[in-house]
Amino acid sequence: MRGNLADDRHLLAVLSPFVTPTALCGLLAESDRLQVFAAVVLGASTPSAVESATGLPARVVEPAIRRLQQGGLLTVADGALAASAGTFKEAVRASATPAGPQPQLDPDRQRDLILRTFITDGRLAQIPAAQAKRLVVLEHIVSSFEPGVRYPEREIDAILRAWHDDHAALRRYLVDAGLLSRDSNVYWRSGGPVVV
Repeated sequence: MRGNLADDRHLLAVLSPFVTPTALCGLLAESDRLQVFAAVVLGASTPSAVESATGLPARVVEPAIRRLQQGGLLTVADGALAASAGTFKEAVRASATPAGPQPQLDPDRQRDLILRTFITDGRLAQIPAAQAKRLVVLEHIVSSFEPGVRYPEREIDAILRAWHDDHAALRRYLVDAGLLSRDSNVYWRSGGPVVV
């Protein structure tokens, strides 16, 4: 049974400063409250129906219902318990950070588009299979290394691991593309665009 939408909206307006995704997780982290909430979602509309559905005693069910009501997850409409599904949406909306303009990764529009496709939050989501796209990504990654500086392999791996978990494949691709050169276990930047 669903609560009255107008009542739910009023409750959400009152509770919205306090209802956060973290608070909702906290409300449902306790197994008794989670069971009570699940029972109401599945149709239990009275405390006795919740007791029957969960097997929990009244001394556990009643405080759980009160706590879930205080947290905005349950309402009472026409004498029946109802889950307030809108609480989850409102909490997520209220805590979402607005997406601002993303910084440009490359001045060339086409290269920037390729980089945005594969780089998310400063990490390479996946290594491009297409050689041309992979080269664009590798040329961007090689800018992590200073020209003229010699790096031991462990330092190369640490820098590349910040980009992608498969640092060995990245290192191999960078060497194969002529962007890094190596002698034994020492690497240096030997290609790619240099910003002056």
